[in-house]
Amino acid sequence: MFDVIVIGAGVVGGMIARELSAYACRVCILEKENDVAAGASKANSGIVHAGFDAAEGTLKAGLNVEGAARMEEVARQLGVKYQRNGALVVGFDGSDREKIETLLARGEKNGVKDLRILEREELRRMEPNLSPEAVCALYAPTSAIVCPYELTVAAVGNAMDNGAVLKCGFEVRRIEKTDGGFTVYGENDSVRGRYVVNAAGVYADAIAGMVGDRRFRITPRRGEYILHDKEYGALVRATVFRTPSENGKGILISPTVDENLLTGPTANAAADKEDKQTSADGLSLIRAQTRGMLPSLSFDRAITVFCGLRATADTGDFIIDSPLDGFINAAGIDSPGLSASPAIARYVVGLLKQAGFSAEKKKDFDPIRRPMHFFAGLSRAEQNELIQKDGRFGRAGHRGRDRLRDAAKPKADRSGRRQAPHPRADGQMSGRILPAVPCGDRRKRTRDPLRADHQTRRRFPHHHRQDKGGCVK
Repeated sequence: MFDVIVIGAGVVGGMIARELSAYACRVCILEKENDVAAGASKANSGIVHAGFDAAEGTLKAGLNVEGAARMEEVARQLGVKYQRNGALVVGFDGSDREKIETLLARGEKNGVKDLRILEREELRRMEPNLSPEAVCALYAPTSAIVCPYELTVAAVGNAMDNGAVLKCGFEVRRIEKTDGGFTVYGENDSVRGRYVVNAAGVYADAIAGMVGDRRFRITPRRGEYILHDKEYGALVRATVFRTPSENGKGILISPTVDENLLTGPTANAAADKEDKQTSADGLSLIRAQTRGMLPSLSFDRAITVFCGLRATADTGDFIIDSPLDGFINAAGIDSPGLSASPAIARYVVGLLKQAGFSAEKKKDFDPIRRPMHFFAGLSRAEQNELIQKDGRFGRAGHRGRDRLRDAAKPKADRSGRRQAPHPRADGQMSGRILPAVPCGDRRKRTRDPLRADHQTRRRFPHHHRQDKGGCVK
């Protein structure tokens, strides 16, 4: 019997499991897909928001600011790339300026540090490639970027390094309240635990309904993106937003931690919780709004397009509460969920303690996890030295691909994926467009990512192979 069952292995579930793994307790993570980070955590902007957008007094506002303040240290511990590049909310007219002033006041009330408004000249000096029509911008220097997929994998992996158990391919069908806890049933298996944490993303309302909690509804909100070649990665330094609308923060332009450029997302409600196809209308909207902010960006070097589904609750705020003794919701975690995830984890553990969770902190908890691509980051001399010291590191050729294999694989990688360090591989692993190749070569680009009939590929959008870990290299 487990002490805590966490349903959902996205960034929120991963952070909660990692926080719990610091205690002397048994933790089980259940994920319905065949790997972690298979939902919104693999298909979002990867932005650590400063915290000026959420309405003051909400859980979103408080947990965003707290989580963003902790994220740099969490990323360092987990070996995940983190870059504090700042954010700009750009205005083009008087009505935009009013919204920016509102965001400034809201951010100050939320406790965001160092916010200020830039006028045209200073904005042009900071981001010379922005449209000359931009008249002002809110500047948030504490905003940052991470790789959302790597962050999730590392959080779950670190939880497992510290004793947590991950069960993938476990789709929850039923939850039964029993004496002393809960039994969670899948199709062919069941798991018992004293406490259950619901971090099931777009399915969190369905999971809550299994214990009789039908107070809220989750509507997926589709967010489509275009990922661009590294050639355009330096067009902007900061993450650039238009002024927000009622549907969200609007289309953004952002560098990635691996030097590509990301544009999007759209924000449209969806009826289907599995609809991750891109659309002609969505991609056209991204192109039109992006060109208005960054005229020099060409879309002829787009690498791929993808769509993620954000779990938007009808309450307008995060739902983190306990509707039933021993059952905790972490539901409706849309943006800024990634930013808030370290703080959400602590908040959930606090609720568990109120429900009777009384495990002591471990003395041997290890919060440190080696970076996924540490070997690739070494110089050739350092790699050779490490190979000489430890024969488990070496080269293996396969179909013309050099792979660097770490035989001392952490416990987290029982699926046999993600962790093999690889400085380069075939296809688009470099994050650059491939040249034309002969017909029949497996690297051939057979589809234009901006064609109207293009469907989102079944891969991790910030990375170009689903069986490896990390972002675009």
